[in-house]
Parts: sequence; structure tokens; C-alpha cells
Amino acid sequence: MARPSTYSIVACDLERGEWGVGVQSKFLAVGSVVPWAEPQAGAIATQALANVSYGPEGLELLRSGLSAEETVARLTEADEGRADRQLGIVDGQGLASSYTGSACLDWAGGATGDCYAAQGNILVSEATVTALARAFEGTAGQPLAERLLAALAAAQRAGGDRRGQQSASLLVVKKGGGYGGTSDVMMDLRVDDHPAPIDELRRLYEMHDLLFGETPEEEWVPVDQTLATELRERLAGLGYEDAN
Repeated sequence: MARPSTYSIVACDLERGEWGVGVQSKFLAVGSVVPWAEPQAGAIATQALANVSYGPEGLELLRSGLSAEETVARLTEADEGRADRQLGIVDGQGLASSYTGSACLDWAGGATGDCYAAQGNILVSEATVTALARAFEGTAGQPLAERLLAALAAAQRAGGDRRGQQSASLLVVKKGGGYGGTSDVMMDLRVDDHPAPIDELRRLYEMHDLLFGETPEEEWVPVDQTLATELRERLAGLGYEDAN
């Protein structure tokens, strides 16, 4: 069975009510395995010789009120394969915990801070995880998705995966923050197989933000009579004859 050589960051923005995971790996379609998140409960990255059940089971434990540290302990203690696992969790209060099993391949380890856990295995060096953490801390105040992308890019510049790049994923959740307000998934963007997956993930994010993001108020354009006439003409040209 293939081991994803992976680095990830799980994090939250308590003020915005957002939780998310950013991950890159020399592994096909890493977004289908590693990231899990639920608003108000927390976010999880399960990797190395990943135990995918850590995702739903971990979210259930977080939902029940266990902290990130307690959830990591509960999951790993019950798992005979824990020596091969790596796990990062941030809970609903922004507390974080990272676990690296003793059999994970070098370099492997993690770091935690306020509202984030960063971890990786089969890395060039510890510098990859350090870069994840520093980039996240250094982008405070920006949207969570932007901070996760910045962290992934910084980690790659610091050396990244020892085996190279292949796939990347960005998952961000917020209560009612998804499409039409009827979903909690703000974005679930995946690059399954690409020579520069983080760059491609950034491109997808920018497209998603253009189509579905909120335009900052300072970029709003007042609609005067001239612009209103032009908009009506353009809409009519697209077949919207009754546009007002």
C-alpha cells in the first residue's frame, strides 16, 4: 500500500467561524483521503499510512465535546497501527494537537500553535513544517483559505516532500457558508494529479473566489444612469430582455 508523503495544515478562524485543511502530497488525489472538517466541531488531517476512519470518527468525538488533544489520544490509543499514522486536529475552540507515529518515515513531525496544527512525513527536513507554521502565523487577518494556501506555498519553497509533488487540496467549511447558504462547505478544491499542484490549487481558488466570493465593499462600483443603460444592453444581448 502506498504511503502518501504529505504535509498539511489544519486550522480555524474563530472570528469568521471557519475551519479548514490545506494539504499537498506525492500521492494521487490526496484530497479524497486526508482532509476532514465540520463547522464548530473542528478540522482533521489523517496521513502517512492514513487511517481514513480518523476523519469521521474524529469529528464525532470533537462534536461530543472532546478537545483536539483528547481526540488524538482516543483515536490513536484504539488503533494497533498507530505507529504508522500521522494526525493533526484543531477543535471548535481553536485548540490544536499533532501526532506522529514512531514508524513514520523521515523526516516526520509536527508543530502546533494558536488555531493550527502543521505536520508532514517523508519531508526534505523539518523546515517544511516550520514554514507551514510561520506562514500561517504571518498571515493573520487574511481569510482562512488564503492563509492555508500561503502556508502550502511556503512549505514547498522550504523543501516540501522528499519525493516531489503530485496532488493538493483545500477544504474550508463554515455554517451556512456554502453554495446558496444551504451547504457548510465553502470550498472543496482538489488537484488530483499535476506537476505543480499548489500553483494549480491557487488558480482554482482564484477562479472560485471570482465566481462565488464576496466582492469587498471598497471595490463596489456605483451604478449611475450611464452604467445602468450599458448593463441593460449587455444583458439584453445575452438574452435577458426583461432585465431591469
